[in-house]
Amino acid sequence: MSFEFRRRSYALNVAALGFCLAASPAFAIDWSKASGKDIALFYPGQASWEWVLTEKDHSGAPKFRGGKNCVDCHEGEQKEMGERIVTGKKLEPAPIPGKRGSVTMNVKAAYDAANLYLRLQWPDQNLKIKPEGKDQAKVTVLLDDGAVPEATRAGCWGVCHDDANGMASHPAGQDIKKYLAKSRIKITRQGGGLNYKTDAEIAALAASGHYLEYWQAHLNSGKPATATAGHILKAREATTPGAVKANAELQNGVWTVVLSRPLKAAGPYEKAIAPGKTYAIGFAIHDSFADGRHHYVSFGYSLALDDKTAAVPALKQ
Repeated sequence: MSFEFRRRSYALNVAALGFCLAASPAFAIDWSKASGKDIALFYPGQASWEWVLTEKDHSGAPKFRGGKNCVDCHEGEQKEMGERIVTGKKLEPAPIPGKRGSVTMNVKAAYDAANLYLRLQWPDQNLKIKPEGKDQAKVTVLLDDGAVPEATRAGCWGVCHDDANGMASHPAGQDIKKYLAKSRIKITRQGGGLNYKTDAEIAALAASGHYLEYWQAHLNSGKPATATAGHILKAREATTPGAVKANAELQNGVWTVVLSRPLKAAGPYEKAIAPGKTYAIGFAIHDSFADGRHHYVSFGYSLALDDKTAAVPALKQ
């Protein structure tokens, strides 16, 4: 049964499900009033920011360096690319048997006087393999307000470097997670390593807004979802506990997750969300107890309040 058919088959239950997911009146959004966008996420293997920029590895590098964004050239190719990578034809030295190459996620957004809401739906896959992580599934949102060009241009690749854990140039014995290139003294084809800029320079970058927010929902069937809110600059770090709320349900093989976050920036490393501004947004999914780089990622898309020209428009309710 296709995901599209399953999604339509229980569309009559969406309004009821929206209220089932409501832990408080703040979550009582009428999702039938929000337009949805299907976004393809695909398995990236060991493709990194540095790989994207290197012509001998990535034939599109000159176009990217010339100003083309990933989505400009590759929208519609995600399924094919993911299948080539997940099966080990390129960029994956250790294919996982049975792992799908891509997944389509339906994204809806809305806001009220206090909060932004995202509703994310995608078909679950539950491979019977040795678990890597503690969560059955995770879904992650990256958000930027224009301060980090990599987020707009490449989505999740803006924080994925060749020396990160599990990647091709990862140095043994070092724990390197997501980071932004400007936090390093120098970036080579292998990444920036642990060669951080000074604390004062990092603080100045943060003060200028050069960081990404990340929101992550941790999902386990039959248990309440939990949320993590953090930022990525020098590394991926938790920021403000409780800044993001998550509710979720797995029904008929489809995850439905609602994330909410206050419009106002209530703490450090938070970006205000307001009408009249366009935000870069990207998504990632871990399923089947996957962890690290064994996930699905999206290109960068646009989100805006009350702007129907955005890829993901959030209209007020």
